[in-house]
Amino acid sequence: MTDGMTAAEIEGVLAFLRAAERLKGTLRTGHGSDGRQESTAEHSWRLALMAMLLAPALGADPARLMKLCLIHDLAEAITGDLPAPRARAAGVKEAAERAAMAELTAPLPAARRAELLALWEEYETGSSHEGRLARGLDKLETILQHTQGLNPPDFDIAYNLGYGRAATAAHPVLAAIRGRLDEATRGRVAEAQRESERPVHQLRPAANKTAITGVPD
Repeated sequence: MTDGMTAAEIEGVLAFLRAAERLKGTLRTGHGSDGRQESTAEHSWRLALMAMLLAPALGADPARLMKLCLIHDLAEAITGDLPAPRARAAGVKEAAERAAMAELTAPLPAARRAELLALWEEYETGSSHEGRLARGLDKLETILQHTQGLNPPDFDIAYNLGYGRAATAAHPVLAAIRGRLDEATRGRVAEAQRESERPVHQLRPAANKTAITGVPD
């Protein structure tokens, strides 16, 4: 026993953290302001930051909201990113992620494993105030990234305008943020339209060679 944890429990936590590290290299369809594809870890970090900043205004438990945001995409360490627009049968994504969560958390001490699985289910089902808020914040962080990213020419940013409407209507503060992000999306759509109408010899060169493909998540 070492300060409340057995050697086996410490090894289990380290094994879990090593597996979760894959999220640093799990790429999403969004791009950063430098044109680089963002990772799931980067998305989850800013989502947790949003939760910390907005929890008081949302009437939420800050710690619980941040926990939900940190683990909501943990399954992608195994499944990879599963973009929202991609066609699939109902329940397939959820089943794959539930199985991945069971595998990822297996090394953890029983109580910690049960906590993480319960948090993931709370987020997935939106069964609590914080769970519903986390789902809305997730959509807002994604849209925010799309509006500030250095996106490739064929990036369908207009998809943002219909994305996650119900989730972002869960609280007046979320809805207010959504309104501002929709304005930003429309601005990017108009910008892309103007760019497409310019003569070929006037088009701006690609700013970053890594920004090649992308469909909004």
